[in-house]
Amino acid sequence: MKTLLLTLTTLFAANGFAANNTIVRGTDRFELVYQLTVPELSASGRLWIPLAKPDAHQKFEVLTIQSPVAWHRTQDAAGRNDILVLEPGPADQGERITLRYQVTRMEKRAHREAGDPKVHLRAERLVPLNARFITIARAATAKMKANDDHARAQALYQHVLDHMRYSKAGKGWGRGDALYACDARTGNCTDFHAYFIALCRAINIPARFAIGFTIPADKNAGAIGGYHCWAEFHANGKWVPVDISEADKHPELADYYFGHHPANRLELSRGRDITITPAPKAGPFNYFFGPHLEVNGKEVPVKATFEFKRLPAHSKQ
Repeated sequence: MKTLLLTLTTLFAANGFAANNTIVRGTDRFELVYQLTVPELSASGRLWIPLAKPDAHQKFEVLTIQSPVAWHRTQDAAGRNDILVLEPGPADQGERITLRYQVTRMEKRAHREAGDPKVHLRAERLVPLNARFITIARAATAKMKANDDHARAQALYQHVLDHMRYSKAGKGWGRGDALYACDARTGNCTDFHAYFIALCRAINIPARFAIGFTIPADKNAGAIGGYHCWAEFHANGKWVPVDISEADKHPELADYYFGHHPANRLELSRGRDITITPAPKAGPFNYFFGPHLEVNGKEVPVKATFEFKRLPAHSKQ
């Protein structure tokens, strides 16, 4: 039945419909507005805002940065992310900072990419390498050939899908803590993918994390409530996308989400333990969806809003 449902939703999507009202196949075009207002400040501070980068799957037709506060662009230490740095002061209270993207986004499948995938075997603060994850990963992949990383990663995908359920109940979820996810067996997208990445790395399969937005597929304009994140693993010379938390929420798309990310999303930043200069007093960003504002070394809450508008497809010449 699962296979039949997936076949039907894929058929509808191929003819211009969103499968299960959640995914867009092929290509999507949209405008996304990331906006924040400078809060009341007692002294000058420093503000960091993630800035999405174009790549082979997301092209920016327009990118504008509107800010009465002076800014400069920097990169994290790994060079994976662009970041805006601003220094607002008390006189800037109430000023709006607006990032406007006009994006053409392509559905992501297994793809080749420059760079050494082995850098994505390294442990992170909340995604450690330890004997426990090695034991779990080896048990979950025991029936797979040792040199078939694609099949082994698929077994880990299924393990996480069977082991966890999507829930924001209780405390501890949302940090992308692989040990928490393993023990609690619940969490949000950060937790699902932290656990999956930890298991992949435990058996020497490079894996990486990204965070951004899901653009609603069932409407053409409106607000976006917050972030979404996902993962990729490296096998047979290619990066393979997965989205296990969405597969948990939409079981009829579980096969699709092993090997695909739909077109209706925007990647905002990539990686964990993100280190930048100038550095926040709070230390490296666990992951970076932002914004992050500090005054005298203390974090000051700042709220951002995210809105989108779907754009018509380019006409064929």
